[in-house]
Amino acid sequence: MLDEKNKRIIVKKKIHAHGAHHGGAWKVAYADFVTAMMSLFIVLWLMNSNVKVKEAVAGYFRDPAGVGKLAGTDKAGNAGNAGSGSPTKTIEVAKDNMPALKEELEKAIKSLPRFEQIKDQVAITVTREGLRIELMETEKGMFFQSGSAKPSDTGVDLLRRLAEQLGKLPNRVLIEGHTDSRPFSGGGHYSNWELSSDRANQARIIMQEQGLHPDQVFEVRGYADRQLRDPKDPQNPSNRRISVIVKYQDTADGTSAEGALEQP
Repeated sequence: MLDEKNKRIIVKKKIHAHGAHHGGAWKVAYADFVTAMMSLFIVLWLMNSNVKVKEAVAGYFRDPAGVGKLAGTDKAGNAGNAGSGSPTKTIEVAKDNMPALKEELEKAIKSLPRFEQIKDQVAITVTREGLRIELMETEKGMFFQSGSAKPSDTGVDLLRRLAEQLGKLPNRVLIEGHTDSRPFSGGGHYSNWELSSDRANQARIIMQEQGLHPDQVFEVRGYADRQLRDPKDPQNPSNRRISVIVKYQDTADGTSAEGALEQP
């Protein structure tokens, strides 16, 4: 009995050998499948996107560095310089596409809350000098307080909207101030010359704060009543105006695009 109690019990476990390790090939195949599905969904999304989104995506693949005519979209999905918060696409302006810039600016102005009030006071024309944008005053004052260089809320809103658009361009900008022929009633040595210059400079300050590059404005002019918009009626309120001129872009040889096109 003692021998049976002290008997050692040996338990043998049978180990079953597994097959060879199958490796990670399935992970590669799965990654390829996921990539293919993602590409498919992107293509389907692009097929149903609007024209601006398609142009922006195509522009990126043509020019990933971002120096081309088109950029991506901002966080809100607006075409333009990604991250800038500025709507609408960037336009590279030359003599033959100033009308395109004119159209874009008109769209931007139409989006202003006070558009119905200002639509007859803003004129955008393509001229020999460039694209001219004129902000014409009313009798009571539309964009500046009457007899003052202090801009109204309407004037500030419009100048800011213009700056947002023009700040995307490489073109230089010129700003002019004009008055009618009615003598300035403030007295002293302050005259229409000072008023027109101060208004033009105030417009420059507002536009540079909002979007124009520091070196984009190359000239600020004050003409007083020397260049009337309506010479037949020198005291017409429309003669009191701010003019913003987008110059034709210079060519590689230093001449303007306009001059280069006019050479024989």
